[in-house]
Amino acid sequence: MPSLPPALQAVLLLTASNVFMTFAWYAHLANLRHKPWFIAAAVSWGIAAFEYLLQVPANRIGHQTLNLPQLKIVQEVISLTVFVPFVLLYMKEPLKWDYLWAGLCILGAVYFIFRS
Repeated sequence: MPSLPPALQAVLLLTASNVFMTFAWYAHLANLRHKPWFIAAAVSWGIAAFEYLLQVPANRIGHQTLNLPQLKIVQEVISLTVFVPFVLLYMKEPLKWDYLWAGLCILGAVYFIFRS
């Protein structure tokens, strides 16, 4: 990804990382709920390994142009952007207005962290 700006590289890597993270953290609630917790933990750790292989370089690349608070807020925006479709499509939970309000709060955080 050398031709893309570092911030965009970071966003793309963090998005992929968050997909793995979300599955590592929550998919076992749907798929492994009848298995012992240590089986779910082992599967989650396996998935999380891929998350870290993307997250660590994403943060290193992103930190070239973003300060740490900006990088964290970007990650949170991406996390919610990945999490809401996961909840709706994979976990089959109903859409709630609270998702919109949470998103608006995160947008407020983006505004404050990136204003000059």
